[in-house]
Amino acid sequence: MPQTFQTIDHTWIPLPDGRRLAARMWLPEVDHAGPAILEYLPYRKGDGTAPRDETTHRVFAAEGYACIRVDIAGTGDSEGLFDDEYSEQELSDGEAVLAWIAAQDWCDGNIGMIGISWGGFNGLQLAYRQPPALKAVVSVASTTDRYADDIHYMGGCLLSDNANWGSQMFAYQSRPSDPENRPDWREDWIRRLEEMPFMAADWLRHQARVGQWKHGSVCEDFSRIEAPVLAITGWADAYVNAPPRLAANMTAPAKALIGPWEHRYAHIAKLDPADFHGEVLAWFGKWLRGEETGVEALPDYRTYMQEHFDPTMQNKPRRGRWIAEQDWPSPNLRERVVHLGAGTLEQDPVEGTQTVSNPATLGQAGGYFCPGMRYDNELAGDQADDDALSLCFDTGALPEPLELLGRPRLRVAFTVNKPVAQLVARLCDVAPDGVSQRITFRPLNLNHYQSHEAPELLEPGKRYEAEIELNECAHHLRAGHRLRLALSTSYWPIVWPAPEAAEVTLHLQGCQLILPERKVSAEAEIEPQNPGAPRKYPQLQSEELRPAGGRSETYEREDGTLVLDTFDDYGKAVDPYHGMTVGSHVTMHYAIHPDDPASAVFASDWKFTFQRGDWQVEVDTENKMTCDRENFYLWRRLTAREGEVGTEVLTREWQEEIPRGCL
Repeated sequence: MPQTFQTIDHTWIPLPDGRRLAARMWLPEVDHAGPAILEYLPYRKGDGTAPRDETTHRVFAAEGYACIRVDIAGTGDSEGLFDDEYSEQELSDGEAVLAWIAAQDWCDGNIGMIGISWGGFNGLQLAYRQPPALKAVVSVASTTDRYADDIHYMGGCLLSDNANWGSQMFAYQSRPSDPENRPDWREDWIRRLEEMPFMAADWLRHQARVGQWKHGSVCEDFSRIEAPVLAITGWADAYVNAPPRLAANMTAPAKALIGPWEHRYAHIAKLDPADFHGEVLAWFGKWLRGEETGVEALPDYRTYMQEHFDPTMQNKPRRGRWIAEQDWPSPNLRERVVHLGAGTLEQDPVEGTQTVSNPATLGQAGGYFCPGMRYDNELAGDQADDDALSLCFDTGALPEPLELLGRPRLRVAFTVNKPVAQLVARLCDVAPDGVSQRITFRPLNLNHYQSHEAPELLEPGKRYEAEIELNECAHHLRAGHRLRLALSTSYWPIVWPAPEAAEVTLHLQGCQLILPERKVSAEAEIEPQNPGAPRKYPQLQSEELRPAGGRSETYEREDGTLVLDTFDDYGKAVDPYHGMTVGSHVTMHYAIHPDDPASAVFASDWKFTFQRGDWQVEVDTENKMTCDRENFYLWRRLTAREGEVGTEVLTREWQEEIPRGCL
């Protein structure tokens, strides 16, 4: 029988230094203490995550859990200043929040954390610090390594989303607190605007895997995480590597679950939604309440084994089946080694060389880095056009199915003609009709051939060796299909290009592809225990004033520059609880000339509007990133206005010039 609960839209959590963090709480109306669930984010409890919170915390509260959604310092209605992602301030504040919750008379001292992306990250990071009240974590779309597997760098290459995400956080940071909760909102707002960090520039200055990125990377010592972790993600998401890695390396209980979903909680995913609530309640039922929910006996790794479908950038159901591996790493896997030949994948090593060099525009079928963060049209499409510009190595038509589960590895022996170069590897499933579906990919900055901590300039003509560990995958290639390895020296707009067009020459005898092949007979398959269909859940009944929507346009200028312009409108609506009207939209611009990697441009313009009665605020944030062969150039401008006529409160510009180093 669902329990009744009270919703407290705003309360304060005191910190040891006198600052206060703003929280929203859903408290069961019971006469005894019980467990609690914390979600800790910088996205504004009052409106930013309110629609999603309605679908999660109300469900958990009805099951008897006290739910607390807290704004990180300097965001939403919380006091103080925001400094950076996953900073020492954020994590030490988080420990204080956990201690405060555990001390309340409605909490029995057992707390779980949930979160997707940011909240998935800091749930793991706080567990790493071992606060006594944190007894379990559900971490969705997160990372164990902030350098290797986040939105800033991949394989030592700079991701364009470093600038894109930086521009989004710039816009998010610029939003004021709610005057109903903060009478000092205007003073606080101006202070936030004046002291706002330039995070995109800060991240770009840290180009190797050193202290900045090791902080908050739980892979530094998995054994420090003592709280049981359920790690979830989806194959359409960018964050696919953490769940299997946690399941393989944690000493505390850890289970991995990967569905077909994009960067959303599974119950609200556009791709085959599933019962996220059931997974969370079973996990916390065991580890917070001591109930026998069966989660201890779950397979270490449950996943959706995808098959070929006609890939488009739009969301649509994905063909496949659920499987499970009781133990991870699994005894059902074996390494299948194939060698690079003259356009082929061979059983034996081949002599000779092959050279890859392609236009800087290659990558148009790659979709966005992290589908689910924007409105739509984000997924990787048919790879055939990108394949045509790449150096490809194919198997013949497969005589029997081939099933991959894990991280393929590509070992290469190579020479280059430039001191900085990239190599991007894609694995594709090519159907008999030629439609090419991306299975997995990964770039490598070849200057990181030895390590991500000490990159070095390359000597043209000198032979080097490197290994690319591609991202996790689960894919079933049907008989008659071909497996393709496609190599390129660029992948725009996902990867920011090297300073010059480079040629990478592969010495084939030193090149091999190592595939994680899964061999299980139909009789030996175990019950996958996959999540069922999503249960019914409440939704925020906002008054919609402008619907959400999006569009994108790709075109070529007269000089050959390829341009991608997008517009994402997140709509405009009135919150039914506090009556604030919030609207936002963003335009983005990517441009690059095929013959000049240093012509790359990213620009964006975010706009937020807030209104309640006579109170009205508008924030406009503009961003631009360009480069030449020696430097990156970052520029941004903020304009804040208030009142019906839009009286300017503050305008400020920032500029940064950052040496490229080995980027």
